[in-house]
Amino acid sequence: MDQASWGQWTAAEAASWIRRPAADDDKYRRGVLGVVTGSIEYPGAAVLGVEAAHRAGVGMVRYSGPRPVREAVLLRRPETVTQPGRVQAWLLGSGLDPSRRSFMLSGDLQHALASGLPVVLDAGGLDLVGTHTGPTVITPHAGELARLLATREVDTSVEEIRADPGAWAERAAHETGTAVLLKGATTYVCDPEGTRIAVAAPTHWLATAGTGDVLGGILGALAATHHERLATDAAALTRLAATAAYVHGEAARLASAAAGGGPVTALDVAEAVPRVVGALLG
Repeated sequence: MDQASWGQWTAAEAASWIRRPAADDDKYRRGVLGVVTGSIEYPGAAVLGVEAAHRAGVGMVRYSGPRPVREAVLLRRPETVTQPGRVQAWLLGSGLDPSRRSFMLSGDLQHALASGLPVVLDAGGLDLVGTHTGPTVITPHAGELARLLATREVDTSVEEIRADPGAWAERAAHETGTAVLLKGATTYVCDPEGTRIAVAAPTHWLATAGTGDVLGGILGALAATHHERLATDAAALTRLAATAAYVHGEAARLASAAAGGGPVTALDVAEAVPRVVGALLG
């Protein structure tokens, strides 16, 4: 793959996809993100995704999940709403096990997918790709992408994807008909229309547990804040995905700098997101 043929996402481009609230905005105009993530086994996925979404500037986060996970989410972010209601974009799948979906969870997922709203499909929601008609972006790492492609009778391996991630991200976009954000040291974002964007991580401390859940929350928030644009321009989701990857990387860089250049945790990255957003808008 010729990486030079992929566009590099800059701060100026990312800033153009951050929506600054207007004087007449309320929480609904700013966007409501519906979140169906986390499980008894992996409650942190929900906590981290919800945390990141709040910090990325969404007007409201509406969470659905098992009671113990809801309690963990509310303990960290009490402003989260846990009752059904109005939603403008969805984040689905982080921390879920596709083989252990309850009847209630399956119903929540199908309700979200039937809404026609923008959807971010992560981790345990990747098998649902193709069951949704709204703008969709999938956010796999190499292992998840290999498993997804195998279900579509595409013969590949994790090693092959890591050797040529951009080419495989493009293949996945055409196979699934969705925007693809393939996570890695360089994140590749593309769609079936031919948009190709590479976002290099500014620090490799980002390779730690839970940071993918944070990325999902940032991207879900951006989709919700741009719900009006996405209603008429589904392709905008690709650029929102590139912006999420940029914000994610910069938040990790700031968090590491605050630690003297040392390691960071996923929660450190989420907590640094407002500073990145503020710097972009400034």
